[in-house]
Amino acid sequence: MKPIFNPKSFLFKIQKKRIPVIFMGYSLACILLLSACDNFVETDQPSSQLSTPVVFESPTTATAAMVAIYAQLRSSTLLTGSPLGLSNQMGHYADELTFYGDSENSTFGLYTNSLLASNEAVATLWASSYRVVYNTNAMLEGIAASKSLSQDKANQLTGEALFVRALVHFYLLNLYGEIPYITTTDYRQNRVASRLPVAKVYELIIADLDKASSLLPENDESGERVRPDQYTAQALLARVYLFDEKWAEASNVASAVLNNTATYALQDDLNTVFMNTSSSTIWQFSPFFYGSATEEGNLYIFTAGPPPFTALSDALLNSFEPMDQRKISWTTAVSDGSTTWYYASKYKDNSSVSFSFEYSVVFRLEEQYLIRAEARARAGDLIGAKEDLNIIRNRAGLPNTTAISQDEILNALVQERRVELFTEHGHRFFDLKRYGKLDSALSNKVGWNTTDALFPIPETELLLNPNLSPQNLGY
Repeated sequence: MKPIFNPKSFLFKIQKKRIPVIFMGYSLACILLLSACDNFVETDQPSSQLSTPVVFESPTTATAAMVAIYAQLRSSTLLTGSPLGLSNQMGHYADELTFYGDSENSTFGLYTNSLLASNEAVATLWASSYRVVYNTNAMLEGIAASKSLSQDKANQLTGEALFVRALVHFYLLNLYGEIPYITTTDYRQNRVASRLPVAKVYELIIADLDKASSLLPENDESGERVRPDQYTAQALLARVYLFDEKWAEASNVASAVLNNTATYALQDDLNTVFMNTSSSTIWQFSPFFYGSATEEGNLYIFTAGPPPFTALSDALLNSFEPMDQRKISWTTAVSDGSTTWYYASKYKDNSSVSFSFEYSVVFRLEEQYLIRAEARARAGDLIGAKEDLNIIRNRAGLPNTTAISQDEILNALVQERRVELFTEHGHRFFDLKRYGKLDSALSNKVGWNTTDALFPIPETELLLNPNLSPQNLGY
């Protein structure tokens, strides 16, 4: 299978030995080199000449290093809207997208559920994610050693790095199962890191997010919601508590976000939800260049059939209720006269203009309502659960739910999340897994096996670090 790019590029040698990606060594000069062509922060000194100590002598260069990590997430890791990201990969791995691309493309292996431990797309996802983790740890160590940064700036950057570290580990945990939780740049420790039990990983994620929330500013000072703040950390924490089945905590933290009505509000016009001025956005990525379209717009939008790469699946399209305004606003038909396909049109623009009207949304308010609704339902507060569920339904032009029992409400929530969060960072797959519905929902998919609930640990990593064994079942 021909990969989009080779994960071996993320491996290099220390003392003439090939090493696992989870203890790669990069100076923050490399991080800044990533952002040299980005528009977030400009520095006077050429980024290629910045050594690690210099980075933390100035709040400008230290901030540039942190922003470069966001650029990694946006452009090449996990949350990117490109084919490499979870929105595309997990949309095909579940039942949201139908693949029309070349069979040699890495997405084909996910669409046909034919992953192997040697699959380079899976190895790339692992490698690029731990690369981000390494960079956040380098940030944390550099900030702690700095004698130049103000306390406020050190707190902010520390909080941001902890938030990203928790975010990446959260996705790795739900993709691969038991994983190492890497908190240092010391390769002597990382080269022998062991996979931790799921409960322990959640414990470490929650600890990072609790600390991040205490250090981050209340609101993103940029005004564009492109830098994580306290509410961003809480939005992720609410999701983590939900996945960890801590219902009261999930409900309480989601409420903290939802109660911030001075900052957040649902958009009445569904066509504006993914604009960069949306009041429902909690955190988003600005494009690579101001004026460029989002990666999502470039990926999903097509103007003639058959689709060049991907289109929405019939299963997803048929799941919308009659009169659901989300189908009208967030899906677009393309026909060649005999066949009609639909693409995800949450993002409307796929061309460069003078100003970017859309940013790539990572967290938004609607999810917090659905988190609280589920947490309430599972804790027995069925009235409160239905209230939150109906807020999302009514906004989409639908009547109140007819669900009454706990099971009915939970099933209604799975459905509501499906039509609200489709093509957004793998929500559908993770929801089916949490609800124990993967086999029933995906059994008709070519190649689906029960063991596909987890990705394989990359074969190269198992060879380099035996402590990552055993391999996940089925591989």
